Amino acid sequence: MDTDFIKGIIPPIVTPVDADEKIDEKTLRKHIDYMIDGGISGILAFGSNGEFYMLDEAEMEKVLRIILDQVKGRIPVYMGVGAIRTSTCIRLVKMGARHGVDGVSILQPMFLKPSEDELRTHFRSIANAVSELPVLLYNNPGRTGYGISQETVEDLAHSLPNLVGMKDSSGDMTQTMEFIRRNADVGFRVMCGKDTLIYAGLSVGAVGAVCTTANFVPKLVCSIYDKYVSGDLPGSLEAQYKLNPIRLQMDKSSFPVATKDYANLLGLGVGNPILPNKPSTEKQLSGLRDQLGKAEYL
Repeated sequence: MDTDFIKGIIPPIVTPVDADEKIDEKTLRKHIDYMIDGGISGILAFGSNGEFYMLDEAEMEKVLRIILDQVKGRIPVYMGVGAIRTSTCIRLVKMGARHGVDGVSILQPMFLKPSEDELRTHFRSIANAVSELPVLLYNNPGRTGYGISQETVEDLAHSLPNLVGMKDSSGDMTQTMEFIRRNADVGFRVMCGKDTLIYAGLSVGAVGAVCTTANFVPKLVCSIYDKYVSGDLPGSLEAQYKLNPIRLQMDKSSFPVATKDYANLLGLGVGNPILPNKPSTEKQLSGLRDQLGKAEYL
């Protein structure tokens, strides 16, 4: 299975909505082109910052159709799946396969805390349901309350031919390095999931990063990757240091509203977060503006 395309900067695209919380197709199409023009290497639909947990399956299918139609094969499109029930995940990945996504990313179930055996069964069942598609794991302990162990990843990477990589959002570089080291023999491709650790991830063998900040400052985020792979390590690190204050300011808002806040401050008009989330307070918006100003975006 060809996995060379899994690399670079891949934003978990926001889901633009109008005042009635309906999918804003026109803005979604414009936003896709904005990020592609900024140099991204792929798009992840229904990532954490895409508010997948707010969307029903009909809405997801509509968004997926729009993304694939607008991208028109220019870059890979990945579909994120984060349902709790295994059968729901299978139905969703089959939807992605039917519409022609290039890969799927599977988050560990939220709310539950499954045993290692239960978690492996969950991932195996999903991967086997779409054996023709590249499947990536998505390790996000901060949102699910537990991580995917190194042992589980190693077992699945060595036994499932289409389980080809993962996004690691643990923020633990030892963990990231072990995911890379233990599975290098099968070409397992690890993406960093922390925007502040793109440079660090690349330096230990990650093939890229899934970065929410690429929704609104894609050229800056992509420059970290592009400069690194071209050999300009000082330039890559400088770009990383320029990005970090922008990203760290987001943590003062409730998750995940700051991504849309930043995008709207830059005139991208992606709409409000879906209720019960609300835009950041004026005090926090001021902090976001300050960071954009310091980085010379405002």
